[in-house]
Amino acid sequence: MIKLIDVRPEHRELLWNVHQKYLYEMTNYYDDEMDAAGNYHYGHFDAYFTEPEREALLIYDGRSLVGFAMVNPYSYIHEKPDHVLAEFTVFPMYRKRHIASVAAGMIFSRYPGRWEIKYNERNAPAKRLWTKVTAEYGPRTVRLNETETVLAFSTECGAHGPG
Repeated sequence: MIKLIDVRPEHRELLWNVHQKYLYEMTNYYDDEMDAAGNYHYGHFDAYFTEPEREALLIYDGRSLVGFAMVNPYSYIHEKPDHVLAEFTVFPMYRKRHIASVAAGMIFSRYPGRWEIKYNERNAPAKRLWTKVTAEYGPRTVRLNETETVLAFSTECGAHGPG
């Protein structure tokens, strides 16, 4: 059974650790280098523990931690979304079990409103996931540059399009 757990201060080290693994995986798509301590820089990490408009969630399947999500209201396309899925992953060994689709649906239900999700065009699995799970909302597609795309949509009842 998939469940979402709010990240609290006592989860900080756990989120840091799994987030670093995610950032490492993202080096397949972005040219981010490690610092002298072997970590990847993420300028807003601390803000998820100090700014109430930022929320992080741990994704569990039963008792197993299988991923995380980070949500904030800061638009990629200079609009006013209610929510932006800033970071999202299901760890590699749990992929292809539909966990990401279920977790994404749970997140959209938990936070209804206008959404933005950005993905890298070279990340084919992410593109397939986000295209699939947002299809029912009729997303508007915005290309930021050669490699990044944003999907803008509304999850409110009966709403389709960027609302």
